[in-house]
Amino acid sequence: MAKAKIPRKSTSVDMTAMCDVAFLLLTFFILTTKFKPDEAVVVDTPSSISELKVPETNVLQIMIDKEGRVFFGIDGQETRVQMLERIGSKRNITFTDVEKAQFSLVSNVGIPIGQLKPYLAMSGSERGKVEQPGVPIDSLNNELGDWILAARQSNPKFKIAIKGDQETEYPVVKRVFDIIQDKNVNDFNFVTDLEADPFK
Repeated sequence: MAKAKIPRKSTSVDMTAMCDVAFLLLTFFILTTKFKPDEAVVVDTPSSISELKVPETNVLQIMIDKEGRVFFGIDGQETRVQMLERIGSKRNITFTDVEKAQFSLVSNVGIPIGQLKPYLAMSGSERGKVEQPGVPIDSLNNELGDWILAARQSNPKFKIAIKGDQETEYPVVKRVFDIIQDKNVNDFNFVTDLEADPFK
């Protein structure tokens, strides 16, 4: 008796729907991605075995480069505008709406407050070429303390993260610590590179 032949079915699968879904996901991720803002200076952080992570949002970042210049930055455009208004009222400087809008786009500040208006009048590409002298931290002109106070008044949830270069001299870092503690902030993070724990 002859065997009954089972008809073969096609093994090809229509991938059109799968390609559509893949491209939709790719488009979604491209459009919703937030790019990390450019930092004012390159900081080579020291290494440590600490595994604590700096929060992603509500971060008040203080950067110290190897020359001892101090830069200050916060996240959130609306908070930056509120902070600028508070600094302006304390220093009797009036900022226009255009200057406030420009400041909301600046991720890090390394300019004395008196030089801020000409800095904001520049275009974005011109600002990128300016070598910023750093925020003054000396005892006679402690602008970093004013920035910290204005930022924390604008958003009390801010966590301070200090990112210092490993070649920065100790007195500069100690001065920044003192300024933060003068503003009654004793809980802050020091950003480091993670290295392997020799005890694990």
